Amino acid sequence: MTDDLLGALRASVGDKYLLSGERDTEPYVTDWRRQYRAPAECVVRPASTAEVAAVVRLCAERGVAIVPQGGNTGLVGGSVPAGGRREVVISLSRMNRIRALDALNDTITVEAGCVLAEVQKAAANGGRFFALSLAAQGSCQIGGNLSTNAGGVNVLRYGNTREQVLGIEAVLPDGRIWDGLRGLRKDNTGYDLKQLFIGAEGTLGIITAAVLRLHPKPTASVTSWIEVKDPGGAVELLSHLRQHCGDRLTAFELLSRTCVDAVLAHRPGARDPLPGNGAWYVLAQLDDCGGHAALEERLQGALGESNAVIAKNEAEANALWAIRELVPEAQFANVKHDISVSISKVPEFISRARVALDKAFPGTRIFCFGHVGDGNLHYNVGDKALIARRAEVNAIVYEAVAALGGSISAEHGLGQLKREEITRHKAPLEMEMMRAVKRALDPRGLMNPGKVL
Repeated sequence: MTDDLLGALRASVGDKYLLSGERDTEPYVTDWRRQYRAPAECVVRPASTAEVAAVVRLCAERGVAIVPQGGNTGLVGGSVPAGGRREVVISLSRMNRIRALDALNDTITVEAGCVLAEVQKAAANGGRFFALSLAAQGSCQIGGNLSTNAGGVNVLRYGNTREQVLGIEAVLPDGRIWDGLRGLRKDNTGYDLKQLFIGAEGTLGIITAAVLRLHPKPTASVTSWIEVKDPGGAVELLSHLRQHCGDRLTAFELLSRTCVDAVLAHRPGARDPLPGNGAWYVLAQLDDCGGHAALEERLQGALGESNAVIAKNEAEANALWAIRELVPEAQFANVKHDISVSISKVPEFISRARVALDKAFPGTRIFCFGHVGDGNLHYNVGDKALIARRAEVNAIVYEAVAALGGSISAEHGLGQLKREEITRHKAPLEMEMMRAVKRALDPRGLMNPGKVL
């Protein structure tokens, strides 16, 4: 370094928690998919909000950019350096304390470095349920979940991450601390500032803690694997189950046969729930605070003569969910998309994209799966060889998305991957408003540069 920043940072967090060697920093400067890598001057691991603020102030005084990082499980290069300027990574992993659980208010206050699974466990130990659930929950951190407005499998009933948040604490780009840790469900006193930071991918400040909404802990759960004739049949089944089961329907996931086959090949011990020639499947889960038998009877009645299996116990349910959760790992290298359209337009999107891709890349395999209950699909195309033609594939998929009024990023964020692409899909006025917010809070562009904007 050309100044005393390294020494000042070391004094703020302790020598043990400042990493500067290439081997030590490597896990922090490379994204999970190994698509993005750029050097950082160092990695700092503060243990408190005060230490985060001190680190941010030191960097701001010297004009050094800051990359906030949680579990580094993101898929769009948003949590690693972009490489365009001097950058310091601030890892929040040591800020992993559960500050409070208020069972009567149905809230839990946690620090940003808490692993999602630990938040779920703390809520359960308090007799409550934290609704956010996704495949990376054993390693992703709640600060990253908030910063990307993560989705997951329970959005159908409980909503995205932002709907699980009542208050946040954040360090601003100049090092000041905003304490917005209020567990209020009604606060009509002006702009809802916390929502600026949720989904901002660390470009406006660093979320250091949050007050999260809890729910009654379900006492019964029933999981089923259902064959459907096509995506249209899946959407019709969704409407049917919601009509017959109400908000007991917690998750509704669509999987193509190519996804199931990929998992079976990847994990030899996995069992095919419905062997045969089916092309599409739904994984549905019902939760309730009543009895298991009544819930299972309700689901069986709603499914009627459908070709389906209902898990007999928790182990069987976990085996069904394991298939869904292994899909990303089983088809790791291809051209990936995280899109959303209106639920009613899901079948049309799948058809449009398939026809266009067949014309451009005859015979290419498509791995389509995701949270069809909220219109979010992970639409992954081809194999490793097709990555070199990613721009062509993206153009085809995103054209289908745009034609149906959808979004090119449903839950993964923009990061570096879609930073330029988004300018072709948002109106100029939207981009102008986003840039105005960025200038107001981070006029020097120090927070997570090269991401989102």
